[in-house]
Amino acid sequence: MRLSLVLQHRETCHRDGRGTRGHLPMGPADVQRDPAVAAAETVALVLGEESPLPESAGDVEVLAWRLRGHISQLGVVVPPEASGLRGAQQFASAGVPDGYMPSRVHLVKLAEATQALVATVQAHGVAPARPTRRWRWWKPRINVLRGSVFAVAFACLVLAASVPRA
Repeated sequence: MRLSLVLQHRETCHRDGRGTRGHLPMGPADVQRDPAVAAAETVALVLGEESPLPESAGDVEVLAWRLRGHISQLGVVVPPEASGLRGAQQFASAGVPDGYMPSRVHLVKLAEATQALVATVQAHGVAPARPTRRWRWWKPRINVLRGSVFAVAFACLVLAASVPRA
């Protein structure tokens, strides 16, 4: 019995070195993956030699959704006068057709359009814009909040006890 494509991807991407499934450590929040590399990995899931055809309509929808996301991300990075940008965006806006063969053909064409955009990004050497680093407030842990409330309450108690009675 074969696993669905989504489950296979989860199995391969969420393994640690000991062969058990676990969460991969994520880097800092402001570090982002290169969109061209991420798109090329998804294209390899569809167009790769050893990649299986999606078994269910849900698998096709998930892969089409991911490819549409890559096209929208690459559309920001690719120069507007790029040859395949407009066609890829129009193709991505079309829905997945019903039926086994039409949906798989649509998925392959969507992957080829994404592959053309990846090639355009790599040919132009366009680097993604670095996100501006925003200053974030420090979020204290709950025990720090409890300790500070206790310290303020204790200071108020000491102050109230030091005031002479009239």
